[in-house]
Amino acid sequence: MKRALTTVLVLLATLVAPAAHAAGVPTAREQLDWLVDASGRVPVSDTEIREHVAAVLLDAAGGPAGVNAALTGLGRLEVTRVVSETTAQVQAAVRGTDDYLLDLHVDQAGLVDGLRATPDAPVPATWQELDAQLAALGSRVSFGASEIMPNGRCRDVHGVHDDVQRPLGSGFKLYVLGALGKAVAQHRMSWTDQLAVREDWKSLPSGDLQNQPAGTRLPLTTYADKMISISDNTATDHLVHHLGRAAVERQVTAFGNQRPQANVPFLTTKAMFELKATAQYPARADAYLALPRWARPAAVAGLERLPLTGLTGWTEPRKIDQIEWFGSPDDICRAFSGLRGLGQPEIGHALSINDGGLRLDRAAFPEVWFKGGSEPGVLTLNYLARTADGRVFVASVMVSDPVTALNEGVVAARGIAVAKGAMALMAGA
Repeated sequence: MKRALTTVLVLLATLVAPAAHAAGVPTAREQLDWLVDASGRVPVSDTEIREHVAAVLLDAAGGPAGVNAALTGLGRLEVTRVVSETTAQVQAAVRGTDDYLLDLHVDQAGLVDGLRATPDAPVPATWQELDAQLAALGSRVSFGASEIMPNGRCRDVHGVHDDVQRPLGSGFKLYVLGALGKAVAQHRMSWTDQLAVREDWKSLPSGDLQNQPAGTRLPLTTYADKMISISDNTATDHLVHHLGRAAVERQVTAFGNQRPQANVPFLTTKAMFELKATAQYPARADAYLALPRWARPAAVAGLERLPLTGLTGWTEPRKIDQIEWFGSPDDICRAFSGLRGLGQPEIGHALSINDGGLRLDRAAFPEVWFKGGSEPGVLTLNYLARTADGRVFVASVMVSDPVTALNEGVVAARGIAVAKGAMALMAGA
């Protein structure tokens, strides 16, 4: 959700298939060498970053500032081994703030257009090991491992505070996707409907839709795909406005969120930025929180009418327990179940584009869904995986700290390992 990188360990831009690589342009290994060198002298200048990173990845990361934030999270890197290498793509084990497996891809111009870091660490093989890894993430952790039964009910398999709600970051976009799916199911909208980009509905990155000129018409499938796969904030806000805020709020309840009123009024990302990314923080946020509940919807609408100027990123937690979107691992399982129950291929497509670094064996798990989210002090990783024999599992990791910013690289790496271990444990049960 935040303007900087959503999480350095989640796919930043979709890794593309290898293409013909022209002679004389940088190879993937050369760009890896640059990345390693740059990690030791952050912040790297905007000019230098643009000389090495493709526009598609810059947009997904939130510009040069997002790339610098990612490098900061990864720490000063050292290559410990090269796993595989072609001119266009390299996979290497690196050591920084933690041990990572880094995938780097370059386009035909030799610019980095895909970057993904996943944990290069042991995946827990028992629930006891998993619990120990969760405990290392801090005191404010919620985790749930569940199976979605044929009747749609979520059966708890293993949990740690799995019914305790945490701030979701961009995990809230599952509810927007659900509201869109319901509108289609009720024949009020179609996935092929064209929606025009509006200047007054634009938000800040992550994402790239904010770069499209107003009036550009795109199908609702494109908005959904961008909202989920690259956590596009402008796509999200367009869908919230198009559906109507009340429809999204109803979907939070319909999907069984145990405390739906915590998400009323349902914030757009622009409203969130106007409360937290402004020079008027914390005064504006405090004034908003001082309002009675009945007055907040009008206040949010007013925030959404403000010009999208003068906003900057932030690095420390800002009222994450008061101004955010909220849910628990149990709530996420019910949301995933509700999305599956809508039976619409477009929903599965949007959620399958980015596997969130889980890298499950696709022979054993032919379908994987992912939606994560973050802002300073918040990180959530939410996965659904269907086994080859038709069982459906959900793993959700939620970590938050209202005082100190998380080291997103380390927390995400360990969270991915926990989720991967949970999927294997449930499948083997």
